[in-house]
Amino acid sequence: MFSKSSLQPNIQDEDGVILTPMYRLPLFIMSMGFPLLLLPIRPWPTLVISGFGLFLLLQSFTLRLKFTSKELIVLQLGRELRRFPFKKWIAWRILLPKLPGLLYFREEASPHLLPILFNTKMLEEQLKIHVGKLQILNENNQKVPS
Repeated sequence: MFSKSSLQPNIQDEDGVILTPMYRLPLFIMSMGFPLLLLPIRPWPTLVISGFGLFLLLQSFTLRLKFTSKELIVLQLGRELRRFPFKKWIAWRILLPKLPGLLYFREEASPHLLPILFNTKMLEEQLKIHVGKLQILNENNQKVPS
């Protein structure tokens, strides 16, 4: 179930750590679209869901997350798209970690919800290193298990 790239370590460069991609979520979504061909309105649900999976697959090939000591940087084909400085983060949490999950994090300005296109363990490890104290706690004052 794991792609070859998910077994590779993070890429360390002089400025930080770049997470390697995982193709599990896009392939899962694409595969969920094909059984919908059995519905009477055949092509549309399959095209929409599989198309979204294809979009995520392309994102998996082009997007990278880079963790530096001060910020999370989103790269596309090596070009910087956006910076999220850790000093502006309020909280974070990995939702549905056993499935292809989602990363929720809130900055001072706005919340963000991102599909996890990277190895969840590697992502969580980097988040704990850089913003571990901001992880959202459950009602028993314990870290939410991942």
